[in-house]
Order: sequence, then C-alpha cells, then structure tokens
Amino acid sequence: MCLGVPMRILTRDGLLARCEAKGIERTVSLFLLQHEDVAPGDHVMVHVGYAIQKISEEDAGTAWQLFDEMLAAEDSEAQRHE
Repeated sequence: MCLGVPMRILTRDGLLARCEAKGIERTVSLFLLQHEDVAPGDHVMVHVGYAIQKISEEDAGTAWQLFDEMLAAEDSEAQRHE
C-alpha cells in the first residue's frame, strides 16, 4: 500500500522545498510539480520524498483527521489486547 502524506511548504529553493506536517520537517522534491505554481504556505501530497500533487488546506486537514482517527483506533485495539 502506498501512502501520501499531506505537508505544508515552509520554504522553496528551486525544485526543493522544506515542508512540515505535525511538527516534523522534511526536504521534499518539487520535480514532479515543476510546472505548477507552488509556494510557501501551499499544501502538497508527499510520497517517498516527492511532492506528487498540490492540495487544498481543507483536503490536507481532512487527510490528517482520518490518519488521526486510524491511529486512535489502532491504539485502542492494542490496549484491548494488553
């Protein structure tokens, strides 16, 4: 299963961007979005170090809400088996 992670662009330097999600920062390649207008403050979907799609802030928030719900359910299940 492949998983894309929504991240917010903090800074951009050519085809590289410093991005943040949940307090974690990563350098991300913008190579696949080189013909898109992406700038600091924009949100992108990141897969294995590459921004693969520009997304809205609302879509990024929705994705993180779903991830948080899945992690909470997993934690709850793990606690039931302890």
